[in-house]
Amino acid sequence: MLSVVKEHIMQEARSSNFLSIQADETTDIATHCQLVLVLRYIDAKNNVQERFFEFIPLHSTTADSIATALQERLAVILPEDQKHKLISQAYDGASVMRGATAGVQRKIQDVYPNAHYIHCYAHQLNLIMQQATSQIPKVRVFFSTLGGFASFFARSPKRTEVLDKVVAHRLPTSSSVRWNFHSRAVNTVFEHREDLIHCFETMRDSGDFDPITVREAVAFAMLLEDQDFTFFLTLFHNIMPHVDLLYAKLQKKNIDSVHIKGSIEQFQQDVQKIRDSFTSLVDRSSEGGSQPKRRCSLDPEGHKRIAAEVCDTILVHTKERFSFTNHLVSATLLQADRFQHYTVSFPEDALSKTLQAYPVLNGSKLKTELSLIYSKEDFRKCDGALDLFQLFMENNLEEIFGETVTLLKILITTPMTTAEAERCFSTLKRIKTFLRNSMTQERLNALAMLSMEKRVVTEMTDFNQKVIEKFANQKERRAKFIFK
Repeated sequence: MLSVVKEHIMQEARSSNFLSIQADETTDIATHCQLVLVLRYIDAKNNVQERFFEFIPLHSTTADSIATALQERLAVILPEDQKHKLISQAYDGASVMRGATAGVQRKIQDVYPNAHYIHCYAHQLNLIMQQATSQIPKVRVFFSTLGGFASFFARSPKRTEVLDKVVAHRLPTSSSVRWNFHSRAVNTVFEHREDLIHCFETMRDSGDFDPITVREAVAFAMLLEDQDFTFFLTLFHNIMPHVDLLYAKLQKKNIDSVHIKGSIEQFQQDVQKIRDSFTSLVDRSSEGGSQPKRRCSLDPEGHKRIAAEVCDTILVHTKERFSFTNHLVSATLLQADRFQHYTVSFPEDALSKTLQAYPVLNGSKLKTELSLIYSKEDFRKCDGALDLFQLFMENNLEEIFGETVTLLKILITTPMTTAEAERCFSTLKRIKTFLRNSMTQERLNALAMLSMEKRVVTEMTDFNQKVIEKFANQKERRAKFIFK
C-alpha cells in the first residue's frame, strides 16, 4: 500500500512544473531520530498540495547525514532531467539546516541550483518575539513570573479546586517555542485579574493551606496589584492578538508569499499604532475598578520608554527577517493593492531581483504582461497569488500570461512555513507509542501515509487493484494471484 501511494505522489510531483520540500527532525518514543520529508506542488487540478512522503531514520543529525538522506529521496522523486523543478527547501532555521557554507541547504543547492532556502516564517516570528522580550530585563522578568501562575496551580489539585470555584477558568502554560501559548497566558491573566486576586486572598485567609502555599499566594496577589506588572500585562494584551493573527495565517496550507507579505505589512502597521498610542496604554493600565495598591518602580515616562523599546524591537527584527528574501521581493510585483500605483511607476527594482532569483523567467515578456495586468481593473480585486492564479486558470489565460503564471506557480509552490512537517510529528506520536515502539520503519511509514494521505487513497479509484497487483508481482508464488 505504501509503495502504491508513494508512486502516485511521485507521479503528481513529476507532472507539476515546480516542487518544494519541507523537512524537519524529531525524536520518536524509541529515541530514534526521524527526519520527515513533505512535498509541496500544484497538482493537475491546479490545487496546492502538501504531501507527506516519508519518515527517514537518521543515525546522526549532522549536515552531511541529513543532506545525504534528502538527496537520496530527491533522486528517486525527480529524474536527472527534472532537477530544475526543485525551487525551494524550507527548514526550521537550526544552524545545521541553514548554514550558508556547510549547512543542509547549501549541500542541497549544490545539486539543485534553483532550490532557494526558506527559513520557516513561524519560527522567525517566534525568534522576533523572543528578541523583543529578552533584551529588556523587566520584560524578561514579567514573562518569567507570568509562567509561575500556571505552575502554582498545576502542582496541587487542592489549589486547582479553589481556582475552579473562584475563577472558573484554568490558566494555560507558557512556552518559549510557541508564542501563542504566551498569548493565552497573557489574555487569561488580564481578563481574570480581579478574580485571581480574590482566589489568592481566599487561599491566604482560609487556613486550609500549608505555609508554602500561603506564602506564594500572598506573593502572587501582591504581584497582580503591582503597577509595573499591570502595565506589562496591558501592553502585551494589546500586542499579542496581532502576533496570534499572523501566526494563524502562517499555519494555512494555501498561504502564499503575496498574501503573507501583505499580512506582514499589516502586522508592522498594527505594532506601529500600538507604539504611537503607548501613552494611552499607560493611562489605561492605571484606570479601572481596582487601582493597583503597590507603588511601581517605573514612572509613566519609564513605561513609555519600555513600551516604545518593545515595539521598536519587534518592528526592526520583522523588517530584517522578512523584507529581503527572494520570494517576498517577487511577491511585491503581484500585490493587487499596489497595481494602480505600478501603472505610474513600474517596480523595476523588484523585477530585476526576481529575474536574478528565478532565471527561468523571460524578463521582457514578464514586464509586458505585468504592465497589462496593472492597467486592468479586474486583476485588482484578487487577494494573493493563489487567487490571481485561479483567475487566470478559470478564464484560460495561462497562454496569454505565460510568464506571469510561471511566476505565480513559483510563489505558490514556495512554502512559507514547515507547519505541515510539524503536523506529521503529531501523527508520529499517535502511531509509534510506548506499546508499539519496536515497529519497523516500513510499517511506520505505511501507517503514517494511510493516516495523513487518506484522501489520496479514497480518491484513487483503482487503489485496491494496484495494491493487489503490487503484492502479487513481488515474487514467484506457488499459487497464482493474478488470472488473465
